[in-house]
Amino acid sequence: MRIDIITVLPELLRSPFEASILKRAIEAGHIEVYLHNLRDYSDKPHKQVDDYQFGGGAGMVLMIEPIEKCIENLKSERIYDEVIFLTPDGERLQQKMANQLSMKQNIIMLCGHYKGVDQRVRDQFITKEISIGDYVLSGGELAAAVLSDAIIRLLPGVLNDETSALTDTFQDNLLAPPIYTRPANYKGWKVPEILRSGNLPAIEKWRDEQAYERTAKLRPDLLNEDH
Repeated sequence: MRIDIITVLPELLRSPFEASILKRAIEAGHIEVYLHNLRDYSDKPHKQVDDYQFGGGAGMVLMIEPIEKCIENLKSERIYDEVIFLTPDGERLQQKMANQLSMKQNIIMLCGHYKGVDQRVRDQFITKEISIGDYVLSGGELAAAVLSDAIIRLLPGVLNDETSALTDTFQDNLLAPPIYTRPANYKGWKVPEILRSGNLPAIEKWRDEQAYERTAKLRPDLLNEDH
């Protein structure tokens, strides 16, 4: 799989891909990630990529020309399954969406900045708009890092135990059940006896019940969604 991220601040995005699981996934060849500085595609003085919005109003807008040049340059080299725009008014990121995107081969992510991008970019080039929550960030870089992490950890071979991702919170629209590790008794706070019983069918039943109870208490809205 390959992810190309278009940004005006590539330095902000390097760190997440230089540590932990993402770094190991890249080094092992499970994923390719490339950062593209939008300013490299600007013909304006001082590599300008933004301008004032027509009709007046506060905030600068990313111009269509450098974005088109970057996207078309990438498309000339390979076919992309999705061109994603990270924006607060996009479809909210959920586990099901991450699962689907992890099945793709090539993805472009465009990071918004300033007030946003020229609407013609969204109309002509974007195939999917994604938000990581109902709040506004200074730019789409951190959102792109979040989306990339959510996708990459699902790729075969990335996690040491590939079944781990299948039991994460939000898989099957349920929150994960409580988890414990050693010691079994810490200051009188004990691990549930069932988890130390060795009875695997009973443990799985307990976990399923706990997952449902936690979801009903903390996120009842998930139980109303299609599984």
